[in-house]
Amino acid sequence: MTSPRTRWIGLFVISLAVSLIIVDSTIVNVAVPSIVDELGITSTEVQWVQESYTLVFAALLLVFGTLGDRFGRRRMLVIGVIIFMLASVWAAFADSGSALIMARVVQGVGGAMILPSTLSTLNATFQGRERGIAFAVWGSTIGGMAAVGPLLGGWLTTAYSWRWAFGINVPLGIIILVGLMLFVVATKDEHPQSIDWTGALLSVVTSAFLVFGLIEGRTYGWWLAADGLKLGDWEWPIALSPIPISFAISLVAGALFVWWGLRRERAGKSTMLAFSLLRIGSFRNGNVAALIVSMGEFGIILSLPLWLQNVLGYDALQTGTILLALAGGSFLASGVGGSLSGRVSAVATVRAGIAAEIIGLILIGLVIAVDTPWWSVALGLLVYGVGVGLATAQLTGVVLQDVPVQASGQASGTQSTARQIGSALGIAVLGTVLFTSLGSTLDSRLDAAGLPPEARDGIVSAVVDSAGSAIPGLEAESPEVAAEARQAFSDATRFAAFTAAGFLAIGLLATLRLTAPVPGAATGRRPDDEPAVASGESSDSDPA
Repeated sequence: MTSPRTRWIGLFVISLAVSLIIVDSTIVNVAVPSIVDELGITSTEVQWVQESYTLVFAALLLVFGTLGDRFGRRRMLVIGVIIFMLASVWAAFADSGSALIMARVVQGVGGAMILPSTLSTLNATFQGRERGIAFAVWGSTIGGMAAVGPLLGGWLTTAYSWRWAFGINVPLGIIILVGLMLFVVATKDEHPQSIDWTGALLSVVTSAFLVFGLIEGRTYGWWLAADGLKLGDWEWPIALSPIPISFAISLVAGALFVWWGLRRERAGKSTMLAFSLLRIGSFRNGNVAALIVSMGEFGIILSLPLWLQNVLGYDALQTGTILLALAGGSFLASGVGGSLSGRVSAVATVRAGIAAEIIGLILIGLVIAVDTPWWSVALGLLVYGVGVGLATAQLTGVVLQDVPVQASGQASGTQSTARQIGSALGIAVLGTVLFTSLGSTLDSRLDAAGLPPEARDGIVSAVVDSAGSAIPGLEAESPEVAAEARQAFSDATRFAAFTAAGFLAIGLLATLRLTAPVPGAATGRRPDDEPAVASGESSDSDPA
């Protein structure tokens, strides 16, 4: 047994490890315009810089949770932190968009090792009331670091370079590694489940080809291949675009994934997702709602920093400060949510939160213009943040409310995966909406201004491919064209905000199929049971 002091210091170290991956997933948002300027990456690559990390993270979350149970949770944590650090160094020294994207892919692998290992380590280290406190600290760390990320990224990018937004992970990683070896006890499951490698592969293929199609459709052609289409140095040989082929592969792989999982489940073997739990209405409908809500929640964060910097002219630090309003709303909501606990049902709180998110996004969409004052954007983000704070934490409890205690680990792992997939899809869809509408709107405005097609096409390509970073440069050449570009980017950002609000509205409708928990329901859970923890794994150190 470890001493209480060692356990609590270990909790601090584990929370720091979570901070590493949460900060990195948010710190990049405000650094993107600087990355575009220095590396000259295209708008499609901008999406991939953020998407590649989220996609790999979501695809491997359950796999590494199971591997950590089998081979040791602290060992998986250490390996994950080392991989994350090395990938951060790679990203910091990247000299091209493709190198940065590959580094982000490897970062996603490290992050997928870290997150489930922190959860299962806490689950194995703490019991009883201490476990509840430990998970509260863990959850608060995620909320706090999501707020710190944009501000830290803005400061590092403005004062030094966007490369330090990745380089900061190295000293943090060294501190974490030392702390893990000194204060975190090594644990593993004495009776680990077998690993569903086939299911893991099918899940990766399903999500990867789906997101590829959503992001690359506007470049390669949604149905017919774009003229002169090449994949690298290879010329595409047929008239049909690779995009419908990509969607077809995703559909087939997804169907095989479900078939394979149900087959293994009937044979009594472990599965990547908890298919049997999908028969529970609150679990099934709650995961659908969580996925849709995540699409709306995280997708909009791609477009706002680009608009704030390329259209309104704020630097990265000012942009991070404006985005801090979102975190302020989330913190405010956490206090309100605590006071409502026991008096208002969790489902009602979730619905109120999603409604507040929708209102916040509508407010942002309504005020977006080329001369929008910062405070009006911050006000919308504050309302939006209140909604995030109310909805996110409570939705977890709603999803798990009817799940038997013995299945809570797999159920919470499934829910985490649904959220991450929703985030990945949100970035893909809303990024495509942003840049597609930017191109069409700018083309129409320049056409109305009387520009010939050749000049028009060049300007539209420059603005869209640079994710808006070419707009300030247009000012010296043609203030009128720059003004049209700023207006078009504002219109596209507004459209993206309203689209995100639309996803959240669908998510709100999905919550109508959720019901408030019934104490003592026939699920094996008693009113005084500990809440299910979002571990994705079971503890091997709980007393029998």
